[in-house]
Amino acid sequence: MRKSLLAGASGIALALALSACATSANNSGGSAPSAAEESGTSPKLTDCTNKMKNDAPQVSVWGWYPNMATVVDNFNSQHTDVQICWNNVGQGQDEYTKVQTAISAKKGLPDVVMLEADHLSSYSIQDALVDLVPYGANDVKASFSEGAWKDVSSGDKVYAIPVDGGPMGLIYRTDVFKKYNITPPKTWAEFADSAAKVKAAGGPLFGDLGSNVPAAFMALQIQKGAVPFGYDPANPQALTVKLNDQASKDVLNYWADLAGKGLVGKQDQFTTDYISGVVNGKYATYTSAAWAPGYLTGAGVGKGDSKGVWAVAPLPQWDEANPVSVNWGGSAFAVTTQATDKKLAALVAKGIYADPASLEDGWKKQVIFPLNKSVLDSPEFAENKTDFFSGQQANKEVYLPAENAYKGVVYAPITTYYYAQFQAELAKINAGKATGDQAADELQANIVKYAESQGFKVTQ
Repeated sequence: MRKSLLAGASGIALALALSACATSANNSGGSAPSAAEESGTSPKLTDCTNKMKNDAPQVSVWGWYPNMATVVDNFNSQHTDVQICWNNVGQGQDEYTKVQTAISAKKGLPDVVMLEADHLSSYSIQDALVDLVPYGANDVKASFSEGAWKDVSSGDKVYAIPVDGGPMGLIYRTDVFKKYNITPPKTWAEFADSAAKVKAAGGPLFGDLGSNVPAAFMALQIQKGAVPFGYDPANPQALTVKLNDQASKDVLNYWADLAGKGLVGKQDQFTTDYISGVVNGKYATYTSAAWAPGYLTGAGVGKGDSKGVWAVAPLPQWDEANPVSVNWGGSAFAVTTQATDKKLAALVAKGIYADPASLEDGWKKQVIFPLNKSVLDSPEFAENKTDFFSGQQANKEVYLPAENAYKGVVYAPITTYYYAQFQAELAKINAGKATGDQAADELQANIVKYAESQGFKVTQ
C-alpha cells in the first residue's frame, strides 16, 4: 500500500502543477473532442479472458464483478460495432496499485476500467480519466438518480458511468433479537441501549468496529452532518478539508465508547476471523450496504447454523426527525486517457452492464445493487423476496428508499491517502490510544499537511 500511495502522491503533485498552467484554457469539458481524440486504430488484443463474437474493433476492459464473464458475453453478442476484451486484474488495492503504476508509466492502462466512485477524483486529477460529457454521457444521465450521478461527476465533468451502489442498512440476526426481546433500533442511541441490554444478559457483541472500513465510518459521519471535503475541478488546486468538525468527532466518540465498553468488537472486516464470527453468532448486527448479502453468501454466511436467521432494517439515524441516507461503495466504468479509441471506449462504458439481461443476472443472483432506473423503478425488483433474508422484501423495505433518498458525496482527489490515515486513527481508537476527538484532530492535521505538500491550497 505504501508504494502505491507514494506513486499517487507524486502524480497528484505533477498534475496540479500542470493544471495551474492549463486552467485558463480549460473549457469545462462540454466541447466536442477533436478527431484525434475521438478515434484511433483499435488493435486486435490477444490476452482476453473472453472470446470475441465477431471481428469488430476491440476495447480492453478491467473489471472484477463476479459475473463479468456473463456481462461481457451479453454485450459482445449485442454489438457488431465493438467487442470487449476483458481481464480481471484484481479488485480494491490490487487493482488500484496496477492502475497507479500504469498512470505513472504512462502506459499499461486498459481502454475502460472499473473503479469505485470514491477513487475517481484521485485519478482524474492526474489526467488519467476522460471526461465523458463530450462522448454522450448526459445521454444516459436520466437512467440514474441524482446521488448516483453526483458520485461519478466533478463539477460539469462526468468521469464514469455508474453501475452499482451501496445504500446502507442494518443487517441483524432475528434469533438474537428474539431471544433478548429487542427490535431493530431506529436511532443510534437505541442501538447503544440494545447493545448494553444484550451484553448485560450475556449475549453476543452487538456489532463491530473494524479499523479497515474507513469508508463506512466516513458515511456515518456524513449521516451525522459532516462534509469531509470540498473540491471543484474548475479550481483544481483548492481543497476544503473538514475532518474534525463536531459531527465527525461525535461519531468517532460514539463508536469508541461502544468499543471501550465491550459492546462491539474490534475485528477487521472482510477477514476469515470476522466471517467466522458472523457465521458462529459472535455479532448481533452488521452495519453494511446493499451489496452485503452477495458478499456474505459468497463467504459462506447463511448456511448451516447461520441459515434463515438474517433480516435487514433501515440504518439507524442520529436524528430520527431528520433522516439522512448514506452510501458505502459502488462501482462505475471509466474511460482512460490511454484509450486507443476514446469514442469507442465511451460506447463500452455507457453500455456495459446496462442491458436488461446483465442487470437482471446481477440483482437476481445478489451480485450487485444496480443503480439503473430501469431496475430500480421496476415492480419486480421492489417486490423481490431476498433469499439471504429468508424472503424479506429487502429492496422495498430498506434499500430502495435509502437509494432514492441518497444525495451523493463530493470525494477528494486524495482518497487513497485519506483512507489509509483514517484507518490508522481507527486502529488507535481500538487500541485505546486515542479518543474520538484526538483521532479526528490528528487526522485533520495529517491530511492538511499532506494536501499542502501535494500543492493544494487548503481551506479548513
